[in-house]
Amino acid sequence: MRIGMGLNYSGGFAQTAAEVADLERAGLDIIFVPEAYSFDAVSQLGYLAAKTTRLELASGIFQLYTRTPSLTAMTAAGLDFVSDGRFVMGIGASGPQVIEGFHGVPYDAPLGRTREIVDICRQVWRREKVQHQGRYYQIPLPADRGTGLGKPLKLINQPVRERIPIVIASLGPKNVAMTAEIAEGWEPIFYYPEKAAEVWGDALATGKAKRDPSLGELQIYTTPALAIGDDVDHMLEWVKPHLALYIGGMGAKGKNFYNDLAVRYGFAKEAEAIQDLYLAGKKQEAAAAVPDELVRAVSLIGPEGYVRERVAAFAESGVTTLSVSPLAADGAGRIRLIEQLRAICD
Repeated sequence: MRIGMGLNYSGGFAQTAAEVADLERAGLDIIFVPEAYSFDAVSQLGYLAAKTTRLELASGIFQLYTRTPSLTAMTAAGLDFVSDGRFVMGIGASGPQVIEGFHGVPYDAPLGRTREIVDICRQVWRREKVQHQGRYYQIPLPADRGTGLGKPLKLINQPVRERIPIVIASLGPKNVAMTAEIAEGWEPIFYYPEKAAEVWGDALATGKAKRDPSLGELQIYTTPALAIGDDVDHMLEWVKPHLALYIGGMGAKGKNFYNDLAVRYGFAKEAEAIQDLYLAGKKQEAAAAVPDELVRAVSLIGPEGYVRERVAAFAESGVTTLSVSPLAADGAGRIRLIEQLRAICD
């Protein structure tokens, strides 16, 4: 089992970058750099490439709507170059709150756009003259929509690799099926290993039936919170505001993918209560309404023996990378947790 984590630079990026080098020595395999509506991920990934030697560096995630497909491919190729082939391109749709509210771009057709972006990126990395006439992207732009001067071009530089691994963050059945068909990796959120087959099994099977064998086995990246010890149960409360934000606040009634997921996990009544409270502005009450059972199911929080059992459950369900969120007060605590998890996974 590989170990990853998401970058949290709330304490300052320079300090976090120094900690990443220590985490690499502690046994971390991959780090995901977020790009919601904070600093861009690319500049930070380039900086981390110079500060690390073995660690894989992933975007977590590039949003589909914020770059053209060709620029996405160019950016990935550049990051793969400066990291000596250690870049992993995480992409996803994000949500309308960010895409429309911050970027001012319509949030539409995430499945169709994802499929076309992946196709264009792989053309760029193979240094083919890019030609794509899809529903959402046309390269070159047809004469009746532009000057008529556009012509197929290929990337000037020779990429380090002609296939950079692509990890897609997806939740819905159609999106998950597409991910299993076209991507090297899948990143679900709030992954409940015992319910994964029930919720996503059919979609994964549908996608894998169409999968190109050259892609290899689908890698599954999950994002559990991590705390190991005999006195860490109180940290379940630390996770609840995050779950409440997504289940309650990421979308309106009937238009919240994360709320739908909680319902599919069997927490329909609780999901409705969390959303009602959150949308009413009662965020603390919404967090309190998140059941302990759900937090435990999607996290690695408890004594070492219990965490070992949970790691085994994740592995049995098909997970290949635990991209954890260490619950610790400082860098030393986070490093210690990664070392403990490394010992368990080995």
